[in-house]
Amino acid sequence: MYKNILIATDGSELAGKGVRHGLALAEQLGAKVTFLSVVEPLLPAAIRAALVGGIEDPVGGYDQQIDASMKQRYAELEKEAAQYGISVEMMHEIDENPAEAIVRFAEMKACDLIVMASHGRRGIRRALLGSQTAEVLVHTSIPVLVIR
Repeated sequence: MYKNILIATDGSELAGKGVRHGLALAEQLGAKVTFLSVVEPLLPAAIRAALVGGIEDPVGGYDQQIDASMKQRYAELEKEAAQYGISVEMMHEIDENPAEAIVRFAEMKACDLIVMASHGRRGIRRALLGSQTAEVLVHTSIPVLVIR
């Protein structure tokens, strides 16, 4: 059924549920798995504040922090995938809109399923906090497996 699964993760405990469900499904289906983490860029106001504070290259420092964080996350994900006997591809994007990046990446990689976790917030809590999962659901025709 599904041959190319994209699992979106931000490294949180909740996202870990999505990772486990996605890997278990991929194992059963013999599907390829790509993990994607999307990080928002450093905001211009933060760059200006860092420069005023004496940091010479705030963007470079931010990029180094992201790279270090991704290496750690990738190691954990590879370890988890190995428990299911699955080799995986690891990717990360820097984008102001994580949901759009997830949809764009899934289309570019010809994924036939997106797996991601959601807090399942409703009403005003969702409006105030936003929901990347809801945005993905709105902007893609690719099936999305939402784990709560």
